[in-house]
Amino acid sequence: MRATLARVKRFYGGHPLHVLTLLACFALAGYAVAKTAVSPQWPAMLVWFLAAVVGHDLVLFPIYALADRSLTTVLHALRRSPRTRPPVPAVNHIRIPTLAAALLFLMFFPGIIRQGGDTYAAATGQDQEPFLERWLLLTAAFFAVSAGVYALRLWRHRRRTTGKRVRRHEGEG
Repeated sequence: MRATLARVKRFYGGHPLHVLTLLACFALAGYAVAKTAVSPQWPAMLVWFLAAVVGHDLVLFPIYALADRSLTTVLHALRRSPRTRPPVPAVNHIRIPTLAAALLFLMFFPGIIRQGGDTYAAATGQDQEPFLERWLLLTAAFFAVSAGVYALRLWRHRRRTTGKRVRRHEGEG
């Protein structure tokens, strides 16, 4: 069994589970294409898909890559100064709630701009009034939880470092 796995790894260059996962992804993509191809609206779906790819890769990706680079540059500049050096990195405590808020904004966007209000009202019996408020509340909650986790990590770091100093001083006496 190990010899077979070693041969597959040597031939493919990766773990055999990677090959199986890749084949499963191709099978799923093929199934989706087969189901979509029989729909009379496949040209419109293809246009939307290509617009999403182009919109993401040529417009959105450079914007959020620049924003992330700016964030890391500012945080790196703060870490150089010993007075302002945080003991716990803050970058992921900013990235994660920002990503969650951005993805949620994409989901809520049609409701926020009240697109399809009549259809939404007919389907649910409600209006789209609370969408912006709910998105803002969820975004605030994401950042509040992230700030709480960051504060907890800072507290634990300070507790560990002061505990080490106390033990070090006790050992000197």
